[in-house]
Amino acid sequence: MARSLQKRYSDKEIKELLQTASLRELGEMASAKKLELHPDKITTFIVDRNINYTNICWVDCKFCAFKRRLGEEGQYVLSFEEIDTKIEELLAIGGTQILFQGGVHPKLKIDYYEELVRHIADKYPQITIHGFSAIEINYIAKVSRLSIPEVLQRLKDAGLSSIPGAGAEILSDRVRDVIAPKKLDSSEWIEVHRQAHKLGIKSTATMMFGSVDNDDDIIEHWRRVRELQDETGGFRAFILWSFQPDNTPLQQELPELKKASSNRYLRLLACSRLYLDNIPNIQSSWVTQGSHIGQLALLFGANDLGSTMMEENVVAAAGARNAMNQEEMINLIKDIGELPAKRNTAYEILERF
Repeated sequence: MARSLQKRYSDKEIKELLQTASLRELGEMASAKKLELHPDKITTFIVDRNINYTNICWVDCKFCAFKRRLGEEGQYVLSFEEIDTKIEELLAIGGTQILFQGGVHPKLKIDYYEELVRHIADKYPQITIHGFSAIEINYIAKVSRLSIPEVLQRLKDAGLSSIPGAGAEILSDRVRDVIAPKKLDSSEWIEVHRQAHKLGIKSTATMMFGSVDNDDDIIEHWRRVRELQDETGGFRAFILWSFQPDNTPLQQELPELKKASSNRYLRLLACSRLYLDNIPNIQSSWVTQGSHIGQLALLFGANDLGSTMMEENVVAAAGARNAMNQEEMINLIKDIGELPAKRNTAYEILERF
């Protein structure tokens, strides 16, 4: 148990824990670290909505079942009116944030994104726009012939509040070359977040495990995130989720790929809490794991249940269709003896229950 009180785990130490410690020991250690960081035993959640403004994408990630190519049947770009309707439905249930991202559309430039963000920010100032993954920002810069800081500053000026960690997958180019060879590389993902943090735009970091990654790839990912956090302090949270193989091109190429076990998820979650000592919040991925493992994650280092997820399209396209409302979240948190609270994007408490 004393090991959880170490100031910092090395790559070698965390690998040894991941591979040799019992699940129970990892849970106890991660819980101790969580209690150090969150001694009030408050577990938070947010009421928000995923709005995928387009499913048109040229990147062709092999793990994605959501994307459509330009001209392909089923493609869409939401109109401003359709987006407004979604936001108004969110406001009606007390929502405070939209998680706003889409495919990497080959023809949309900075003017479109500025107009879209400004429209939402002006019409719904009470809504926080948490939007645009690193690859979206990277591509907007390329197609608009701007630098990444210029794109970020213009979006911030239009009303963008923070950016999600989507597109990180595994920050190991060995893995990325297999599952998303057209996508920006690990260093480019890190650089987008570095530049965002320099401009005062906070972000989150994510990890998708369970494709062709191994323990060394996962630890490389953690290390790169921890090093950037040491440098900028700009990550608010870390979110771990498992690859959902159904309906994806990668599953067709590698039919032996199966969804990662709950044991693997919980082991990685606990080690994330131990290794990422400079990131305050760890989020449970109940969307991919289901509500029961999502609740169990709170005993393995997670202090946040994430979103009530009024709408989710990307993971659902790969076959994971878990749902949970605010009352269910409150009950799950109370059931393990913690105090539920609704938060905003900045992890500020809005309401306790």
